[in-house]
Amino acid sequence: MWKLSLSTEFDNSFSRFRIRLLVERVRGKVVCGCRVPNRTHKKEESLCLNMYHAVALGAFLFWLGGIITDKISLLNRYCIPAPLVGGLCFSILNCILYSMGVTSITFDATLQTVFMIMFFTTVGFTVSIPALLKGGKAVMLCLAISIMMIPLQNFLGGGAMALFGRDPLLGIGCGSIALVGGPGTAAAFGPDLEAAGAVGGSVVSIAAATFGLVAGSLMGGPTAKRLIEKHNLRPAPVTAGGATPSASLATDVASEDERFISDSLRFVKGFMLLLLAVGIGNQISVWLTALTGLTFPAYIGAMLVAVVVHNVMDGVHVSYPAEEIDTMGNMFLSIFLAMALAGLKLWELIDLAMPMVICLVLQCVVMFLFSYFVVFNVMSRNYDAAVMTAGFIGFAMGATSNAMANMQVVTKKYGPSPVAYFAIPMVGGMFIDFFNAVLIAANIGWWT
Repeated sequence: MWKLSLSTEFDNSFSRFRIRLLVERVRGKVVCGCRVPNRTHKKEESLCLNMYHAVALGAFLFWLGGIITDKISLLNRYCIPAPLVGGLCFSILNCILYSMGVTSITFDATLQTVFMIMFFTTVGFTVSIPALLKGGKAVMLCLAISIMMIPLQNFLGGGAMALFGRDPLLGIGCGSIALVGGPGTAAAFGPDLEAAGAVGGSVVSIAAATFGLVAGSLMGGPTAKRLIEKHNLRPAPVTAGGATPSASLATDVASEDERFISDSLRFVKGFMLLLLAVGIGNQISVWLTALTGLTFPAYIGAMLVAVVVHNVMDGVHVSYPAEEIDTMGNMFLSIFLAMALAGLKLWELIDLAMPMVICLVLQCVVMFLFSYFVVFNVMSRNYDAAVMTAGFIGFAMGATSNAMANMQVVTKKYGPSPVAYFAIPMVGGMFIDFFNAVLIAANIGWWT
């Protein structure tokens, strides 16, 4: 009798589960970790990829993007990263299939989030307080004006979107999330904007970041050229020792040679440090949210722990696997960015096209004025300041790679600038991401 009752109850439960599953499919709820589009007027099927398929897709798109960027010189000229190109190709294909009513491809983004946290943890490991102090006045001033640019971009973007009757949070997506932050930060904070109620936050942020990569490359060189020729600037004379005081530091920070000698033990050590920072950082993020009431990105705690771990290891003179962690950071960024771009819903841009274009044009105008009249003057109105202006536009509109490309063009024509080659990658590649994440969280809370 007991067995019969259990069987009957199990059959009834299973029937209710099947009915509920069918209802969820109809309503467009999450099924197998993916969201099924709630569109009943077209009869397309949704293709859902699990997290393992999604990782394989991201790896393939990174490879595809690398081939495309190698073949198209224009993409190389503007420093467009390979995973961005590959991911956009897939999202364009997905948009075409969606528009034709054929299918829509979705995937489980669980591992995408893991790769994002791992990447930003490696960014935290790059922050060296002794290096900041050793950089002196140039690094301090450059960092200060870069921090000023973050709320300026966000309030400009939020205000412009509000004037068009759009959600001001989308303006932050066209602000420091995309511009100072670049594609990686845009892909990371897009879901946070959507969680705060900004529909289309991810696609707007990524599109704005792509625009910023191109605009930053186009604006940097001409701005520096005008400053140099208008003020008749020349490089500082080389010292008797053959280099300026910061030249050796600049070589370490700005070197384009990515080769180094390592061994498996150093890679294992670096990976274990990453896992340690991620684990402890998760709890730090929980405490920060409870303490401040602000919604911080998932990686902020891990970044803080990474900063502490790196500087403590330096302080007690323990070997730190810097090159290995940097290499892993590049790897995590590549796969995370490819997956984030592949998941874009480009059809959500249709209603936001005009406000977004006007917002980004205003950002370009403000960037030129700020760089020309503020950055150049604050950084001492000399040749180094002009070169740093080109670099500042590069990373404040796109990425550190754009900044280095801008400065390389200027210095090849007018002469070297070791101070600029040290300060700009130090600020753009090491410190600004941390301050940007904190200020973005505060700005989202202000607009919510």
